[in-house]
Amino acid sequence: MAGYKFPKIVEPRKAKSKQVLLVASGDLRLSANQTCWPEQQKMEQALAKAVKAEGYQLIRAHPVKKDQKHGFIGSQAEGIKVFRKIDPQAPLIVAESVWQYTHHVLAGLIAHRGPILTVANWSGTWPGLVGMLNLNGSMTKAGVKYSTLWSEDFTDEFFRKGLATWLARGEVKHPTDHVRPFKPGRNGIRIGDAERRLGEALAAQLQREKAIMGIFDEGCMGMYNAIIPDELLMATGVYKERLSQSALYYETTRVSDREARAVRTWMEAKGLKFITGKNPKKDLTDDQILTQCKMYIAAMRIADDFGCAAVGIQYQQGLKDVLPASDLVEGILNNADRPPVLSRDGKRVLYKGEPLPHFNEVDECAGLDGLMTYRIHKAMGQPVENTLHDVRWGDWDRSGTTQDYVWVFLISGAVPPAHLIGGWKGASSARQPSMYFPKGGGTLMGVSKPGEIVWSRVFVADGRLKMDLGRAGVVKLPEAETQRRLKATTPQWPIMHAVLYGITRDQFMARHKANHIQVAYAKDAEAADRAMLAKAAMAAAMGMEVSICGTRKDGQPW
Repeated sequence: MAGYKFPKIVEPRKAKSKQVLLVASGDLRLSANQTCWPEQQKMEQALAKAVKAEGYQLIRAHPVKKDQKHGFIGSQAEGIKVFRKIDPQAPLIVAESVWQYTHHVLAGLIAHRGPILTVANWSGTWPGLVGMLNLNGSMTKAGVKYSTLWSEDFTDEFFRKGLATWLARGEVKHPTDHVRPFKPGRNGIRIGDAERRLGEALAAQLQREKAIMGIFDEGCMGMYNAIIPDELLMATGVYKERLSQSALYYETTRVSDREARAVRTWMEAKGLKFITGKNPKKDLTDDQILTQCKMYIAAMRIADDFGCAAVGIQYQQGLKDVLPASDLVEGILNNADRPPVLSRDGKRVLYKGEPLPHFNEVDECAGLDGLMTYRIHKAMGQPVENTLHDVRWGDWDRSGTTQDYVWVFLISGAVPPAHLIGGWKGASSARQPSMYFPKGGGTLMGVSKPGEIVWSRVFVADGRLKMDLGRAGVVKLPEAETQRRLKATTPQWPIMHAVLYGITRDQFMARHKANHIQVAYAKDAEAADRAMLAKAAMAAAMGMEVSICGTRKDGQPW
């Protein structure tokens, strides 16, 4: 035993009384961290002032990296090193004014024993809100206890009171009385017998016949919350086919120029407008569009090869260095009316007359949700197109069109033209921002049409699958208000102006466990109600714990 070399474990220095530690998780991409760092600095200064006003001192737990020109934790390895020096009992704030990769800090947060508070700015331009929601969903899945707050400037009463409570008690709780368990007949939620039986029948069919979800490389951008454990997914009747993005790249190179041009010609004949230029570093070019059309065909053929009922492309890491963006591809896949794709032998039209549900950023929770939505809506004769969106931001309507709080749901890809005002004729494609998309590629942008929608989210908590559902309306805002919102976010992306029924901003934030939200249209409010309840019944029959959030359109409870 004397010859053994035991490791030397260095204990971290304990934080002093009234000290609160701060960490900031960032992007994996240096360009994004450098661009967003000035805004993060402003947020941290405002946050430090708020903490000081309560008699505490905010201490950064990791230094600003002058050589890299930012102060974010930029990798999982770096995050693990940072947390080795953090007092595990100290109160800790994770401050986010940007999109962040949760796995950079998740290992440290899982091991932390002191109170944890996640804090986000409230901004469309600087998406800390999106990053924090991902972090919250990931910690919920991992079983990490945390509290959460958000603010525009960190001086409002809601934030100040919440911060004071957390500093004094180690936690802050928000009311979530808008959430009701889906237990028909026991808590008064009314569901028609036909909707209940349809949901249960579709669940039984899925569990009996099974379905395959194609995963082009798992775990995009550190989204731990977007990975469903196999044993939970398999219990629903859905199984993963793990595919490689290198296979998608290779298959893309095998598609002919002739086939790709036919896809573009089809879309332009439908009315899609490409906003092109000559400089590939800043413009959408014809070559980028051609390659995207090839990727669309490649994705369809690979999905057919493996019998996939839905597919998800990671894109952001890996493919971004070799191919244009997948966003245009994703939106086309999610639309029933789309360019036909033949099998390699030319004898079959693949997935003829139907979408191939695609889940952006390989969010498997959205993939399962999208597959369920497609089957429910198809069986009910409702529009089958559905997509996820980022919960990007929200604001009161400044045009006076509505007195309701209007959310900005926005995603870089996956939105089908059927969701947009004018359909294909109302859609256009512009180059993705170069900060995230060095190889360019077009989006599928437009403004979501007014109408009635069902929103939902599958998530993992307490070791099981859960689903939240609710009803919302998409409102049409004047062009000037729409442009204000687009300019405050990402104008190249498709936007949805959503009003959640019976749910305030802070209630939604307190409950939602993801950066994404799934949406699907119905023909009218009554049809949307029935579709939501049928999907709730389907999810419950698949073994999920289901909750209904908010109210009906008229404000009446479920």
